[in-house]
This record gives sequence, structure tokens and C-alpha cells, in this order.
Amino acid sequence: MQRSNEPRNRYVIDIENAAETARLIDQDHLYTQAMGGLFPEQPDLTDVARILDVGCGPGGWTNEVAFRHPDMEVIGIDIDETTIRYARALAKVQQLKNVQFVLMDAKKSLAFDDESFDLVNARFIFGFMDKESWPALLKECYRILRPGGIVRLTENETGVSNSLALQRLWGYLCQVLAMQGRTFSVDGRSTGIVHMFDRLLREAGFEQIAERPYILKASYGAPLHISTWKNLEAMFPLLKPFMMQAKIVGEAEYDELYNQMLADLAREDFLSISFGLTAWAKKP
Repeated sequence: MQRSNEPRNRYVIDIENAAETARLIDQDHLYTQAMGGLFPEQPDLTDVARILDVGCGPGGWTNEVAFRHPDMEVIGIDIDETTIRYARALAKVQQLKNVQFVLMDAKKSLAFDDESFDLVNARFIFGFMDKESWPALLKECYRILRPGGIVRLTENETGVSNSLALQRLWGYLCQVLAMQGRTFSVDGRSTGIVHMFDRLLREAGFEQIAERPYILKASYGAPLHISTWKNLEAMFPLLKPFMMQAKIVGEAEYDELYNQMLADLAREDFLSISFGLTAWAKKP
């Protein structure tokens, strides 16, 4: 996930906090498990030789693709230099020769030649995007894809649980994102992007649009309960400065809700389920 301290990029969590880098690496593994793999909707990658990962963050997904597909060339881009250095170091430790990471702003024209990629992946980038940026990015994806190339978008949607505290924290976050024009939610009650995938892809000129939902079940005792618990436990403190700046919730209430959420997550009767969507399409 792409991040920056600069207001024009407006990522919701401070890049300088090392805890966010660790959280994003863990989150990559969590959602890859929930989705059923790196490319669960793409059973045949025979024609895919060159991949671009937009907003790659610390390189979790990008490096995993390079590791599992040594015959592919994989490039990750992100706006933050610290993140890029981390991703490169991770690739070096894994001795990956088929991956590279480039400092680049995904909200501007991409510094790649026309028709130079077979697949462009953008996974969980809503944290730095806004309504105006999506059409521009997809036009750039169209430009750099070869004819028949694939663009692939994945985002998560707001979950449902029996924890009132968790629901209220998510609700406040969705309200802020909507108020700031970051999402397409009309009421501020959802993450507000997955329902737009089809229209955005069509308006960018893509064809053969398809979608695959995934479910993340995080109820107590479920295989992904502990991973989700750890992700939420790390995420909401990191989000706190962003939420305090938005002034939609007071600090005392936020802290109280957070502590109650942790207690709820530990209960044996905790129930939680959320879904996300991967949409993909081809350049004619």
C-alpha cells in the first residue's frame, strides 16, 4: 500500500512508524490466505511475463509473486523512499533476481512505455486514493498494458461483527474517508469502492470484466481469527492521529472503543465476517 507524509498523497497512517510496515507485511499474508492465493482468479498465467504492482508498500505481495514465479519480471512502485528501501532489502534477503522496486507516484503519469506490461495489479490502495485519482490511474494502466493485458483490482469492504466497539470504530473511519472524498460511499457507512470497479474499468476502456468475491471470516476459533485480531490491534492505534485530526471522535471515546474492541475479540462468542472483491479486465 502506497504511503506518504505529504498532504497531496494523504495516506491515512504515518509512514515513519515502523509498526505500519510490519502490519502491512502481515496484512498481505492475511488477505492472500483469505483470497485463496496470489492469483486465485487467474488459473492460466502462461502469457504473463511482466507484472507491475501499484502501491506495493513494503513489497510483501510483490516479492511473493517473484519468488513463486521466477520466470516473471515483477516491478513494484511506491511513493515512499523508506518503503522502497525496505522492499529492496527484503528481495535481497530472499535472493530474488526477477524483482525490482521503483520510487514513483501512482497518482501521476507512470514512467513506463506504452504496452510494456502483461498484468497490472493494484491491491488495497484505497488508503491513498480518492475519487478523482481512480479514473486517471486506470487510464495509465490501460496505456502501459499490451493488447490483451490484464488489470487487476482488489479492495476490502466493511465487515460485520457482534462487537459494537469494532463496528463503531469502522463506522467513524468510513465517515472520515467519505467526508474527505476518498471513497465513493454515498452515506459514509462503507469502504465505498468495490461497487465501482465495473464502471471505472469500463469507462477506462477495458473489456471482458469479471469479478471474484472473497470472504474473511474472523470469528473466534476461525483459522484467520488470530491474524485478523493482530491486524486490528495494530491498525487502530496507527490510525488514531488521522482520526483525531478529523475531529469526528474524541480521544477518550476512541481509546475506550479500542480497549473494548480488544476485549470483544478475545471473547469465545466473538463473530466477524467481511468480504472483498477482485475485479479484472483486459485491454482490447
